[in-house]
Amino acid sequence: MRGMFISIEGADGAGKSLQAAKLSQYYKSRNINAVLLREPGATRIGELIRNIILDKNNNEMNPITEILLFAAARAQIVREVIKPSLEAGSVVICERFTDSTYAYQHYARGLDKNMVQTLNEYATGGLYPDLTFFLDIPPEVALSRKKKQASLDRLELEGLLFQQKVYEGYKKISSENNRVITINASREPEEIFLSIIKEITLKEEIQ
Repeated sequence: MRGMFISIEGADGAGKSLQAAKLSQYYKSRNINAVLLREPGATRIGELIRNIILDKNNNEMNPITEILLFAAARAQIVREVIKPSLEAGSVVICERFTDSTYAYQHYARGLDKNMVQTLNEYATGGLYPDLTFFLDIPPEVALSRKKKQASLDRLELEGLLFQQKVYEGYKKISSENNRVITINASREPEEIFLSIIKEITLKEEIQ
């Protein structure tokens, strides 16, 4: 049987990495193979591209260059890791996927939505998550978290106005797509995780 593809979305500082790791451990505790990934990255080529995208010294990067780099990294991870893992019956948990491109490059950067959709289709070969969790947290709170944790990367250095546009983009995506479940991420990590597990359990019962 084909595995399940879950993506976790949200602004930088929303807690995606922590929740993705907890979800991976949850499946492993049930003796279900889980593959934990991040975008961009998770392949040798993808990590090289990630370094270029996030390097704060690359502040002259054009938005078109940026989206093409994201698409290239996505094309690699889909064909090298995600599709083979799903075909093997594994659960794939990915920090960010196509929704990030809409939130960042369409809603925040202002790139044409049809172009974003076309690039996503080419990069994924038509593959989309079965279930997406949007970790909903005010952008000013998420950004303050990041500032406390580590030095900011190129996208995080875009500032609060940019992050607010990203956030509003995610809200729009969530309202238009049934596979996206909004999770209140302003709570304690364990409360957030329990909400995610509750939604997954409901989906499993329906199937």
